[in-house]
Formats: sequence, structure tokens, C-alpha cells
Amino acid sequence: MSRNPPDSASRIAAPPRVGMVSLGCPKALVDSERILTRLRADGYAMSPDYAGADVVLVNTCGFLDSAREESLEAIGEAIAENGRVIVTGCMGEEAEAIRARFPKVLAVTGAHQYEEVVGAVHEAAPPARGPFVDLVPQPDIKLTPRHYSYLKISEGCNHACAFCIIPRVRGKLASRRIDAVLREAEKLVAAGTRELLVISQDTSAYGVDIGHAPRPWHGREVRAHMTDLARELGRLRTPEGAVPWVRLHYVYPYPHVDDVIPLMAEGLLTPYLDIPFQHAAPSVLRAMRRPANEAKVLERLRAWRAICPGIAIRSSFVVGFPGETEADFQYLLDWLDEAQLDRVGGFRFEPVAGAAANDLPGAVPEELKEERYARLMEKTEAISAARLAGKIGRRLRVIIDEVGEADEDGSIGATGRSQADAPEIDGQVFLRDVPAQLAPGAIIEALIEDADAHDLFAVPVTNRTIP
Repeated sequence: MSRNPPDSASRIAAPPRVGMVSLGCPKALVDSERILTRLRADGYAMSPDYAGADVVLVNTCGFLDSAREESLEAIGEAIAENGRVIVTGCMGEEAEAIRARFPKVLAVTGAHQYEEVVGAVHEAAPPARGPFVDLVPQPDIKLTPRHYSYLKISEGCNHACAFCIIPRVRGKLASRRIDAVLREAEKLVAAGTRELLVISQDTSAYGVDIGHAPRPWHGREVRAHMTDLARELGRLRTPEGAVPWVRLHYVYPYPHVDDVIPLMAEGLLTPYLDIPFQHAAPSVLRAMRRPANEAKVLERLRAWRAICPGIAIRSSFVVGFPGETEADFQYLLDWLDEAQLDRVGGFRFEPVAGAAANDLPGAVPEELKEERYARLMEKTEAISAARLAGKIGRRLRVIIDEVGEADEDGSIGATGRSQADAPEIDGQVFLRDVPAQLAPGAIIEALIEDADAHDLFAVPVTNRTIP
């Protein structure tokens, strides 16, 4: 006996589609991944453009006024192109201001308020579940390439820096359980991640809020502490048995950071530290409400390089902070000469609504900020150029991010990064004459042929990739 074809009422309805605009730092990107993963588990599909979306999420950044303006522009564009917009992220606390400017916004939720934003999507575009949707397990959504992943270990921050409102927006430090972090890391590496980027607001403070509570992990007790976390991440292996790159970001130079340097020397951690120094002049650091023992930092940098000569140090600095004198700024330039940091980002001080620094005396004129910023960039570019020039003739491991098409001569180029380069924020390695089978995520050995102030230029040593 033949069956009749199912009528339209019994067919599985097409899932509603969600678009996402994710702005700001990697921590916000992880929030976006978690939101989209949750929505897909609820039966939603993802839309790559405005036209195909039933609702658009805009994950905002509100750290600086320039970032706030970028977020507001993104909200305006999403409303103009789609009309059905939900706002989340760091600007969520400014709901009244957002609604005043964009009255058509459907909902506004705060940073890492996953339940609230998912609930708002359910209300705006109810999920269309079929009878078998829940039986199919869905992998987590990644907004980064397959070969690298961000690993967020905590939220919030206990610092009270004068220029920052992060504790107000994201709250005090809230660390994840160590076993949950390691389980996620293990899962990511098993799924093809070759590079883990550990992020938080303060990686060095991980576990302080939960008393460094230990948890059983693979038959042993592991504390929720930066050093234990680093050691366990160093034990991870890819399915091929290789050590994945593990890169530590937002590391405040607390004393116990010294303990992770030997792990880098052993090849268990990527020899790279991202440390937010912000300035070097003691008077400015005190005004910023940050640690001001810059001489001790220089001693530790020398000690770290003695243990792990290949370690790369990146940092960021703010110029034009209220009260910064010419002597303070020159102190910073002289300090950089001595510190010889590998990678440096510079920022002009911007008042942020609600930050204590706004009330400090001695505002630096905008034109002077620009002049100091230009001098800072000139100084750091000269240091970077010299350090990169020292790598010419060396063989370095390079992780491939993108492979180009063959040119008219059949030569194929590729773009990658050395262990001294984090994605999106540091330099790149531009390769020529790569093998045709090379793919993103592969790690190769390359001979450095040339360098400029930011990037390296290289050629593969062999056609073999490193497992």
C-alpha cells in the first residue's frame, strides 16, 4: 500500500534566520559564538547578510567613545538594511540612549547576558521546531577560522583603572571552573584547533574569586589558577600528536607569571605574552590606578628573555592621559628603548562616560595627543623593524591563515603568522612559492628572507608540514 505525500502542515517549517554583527574585542567575539551556538541549538539558521535575516543581532563595544560611535553606526545600518534589530554587548547598559536614537530597536541586553538575548530573539522570531530537530546534536558555532580559537577563562575584572568602565559593564571577576575550561580546550583541539588564544579581562587573576578551587581532571586535582591552567594546556595534543600553540593574552605581570616562562622554554606554551602596561611613567601609572614599579618590570623582562630567548612581548600604551607631562611622555619613550617590546599598540586617551579619569585635572590638548601618538608610533616602529630584521636568515615555524591562487607563472603565495604574532593584532608572514597542497591551519618551517617594520617575508624550507 502506497503512502500519500505529506501535506504542507506536516512538513518541517523553514527555520528563522539570524544575522550577527560582532564588534569589539575577542571576548565579545566569544560571546557572539556562544549566542549563535545557543540559537542554532534552538532551531535557528544563520544568515550571512541583512536581506536573508528575520532578525539581526548587533553585539556592541563601549570601551571607548570611538568604539561606541562605531557600534551606534552599526545599529543604524542594521535598522536601515533590515529593520528588525536586537542590541546586546557592552553598550547594553545604555539602553535608554540607544532607544532614544533608534526607537525601532526590538530589545537591548547587556554584556554576556545570554539568556536575555536568546529570549529576545525567541520573542522577535519564534523558533520553528520540527519533530526531529532536537534529536540532531549541533556543533558549536565558531566565528574564527577552524585552526584557531579563543578560550575565554573568566568574565569581569577586579581592577579600578581610572580610564576604564569594564567592571561596571561586565562586573567583577567571575572565573569559570577549571575543568570546564580544560574540557572546552580539549574539545577545540580535538576538532582541529591548532592555536588556542587564552583571553579574559585579567588572565593572571584567574581563579582568585573562587579561591583557586581545585577540580578533578584526568585523575588529578587541578587548581583554578593561571599556572595550573597553563601547565594543563601545555599537555594538550592534536589528533596527530602535536603540541598546539597556546597563546596567553591580557596577562598582568603578577609574580606568578614568572612560573609560566619555563613552560614556554620547553615548547609547551607559545613563547608570547600580551601584557597591558598602558604607560611607564610612575606618576601617570598612579593617576591611572595601575601598578607603578616599572623598574622591576624591566628586570623581569630581562629574566624572562634569559630563560626563553625567543619570547615575544606585546603591549599597549595610552598617550595624552590627563596630567601627562612632556617629561612623563619622554620617560615612556626611554623605557621603550630599554624594554625593546616586540609588538606595541598605541591609543590616544579618550574620555569614556562614567570613567574616573574624566574628572582628573590637566587635560592634554588634542593636537598634543596626536603629536605624542605619532612619536610613540615612530619609536615603536623603529624598535619593531630592528627586531624583525634580526630574524632575517632564521628558520621559523609559521601557521598558515590563507592560501592564494596560483599566478601566471604557477607560483602560489600564502599568508601566515609566526609564534610572535597573534591573529588580527600583530604582524604577518608573507610566503612565496608554497606547495599546492598547503591549507589554512598547516604549520610549516619557513626561511625568513626579508622584513619591514611589521611583517616578515619568507619561503618554505620544505614541502612538508609540521604535524
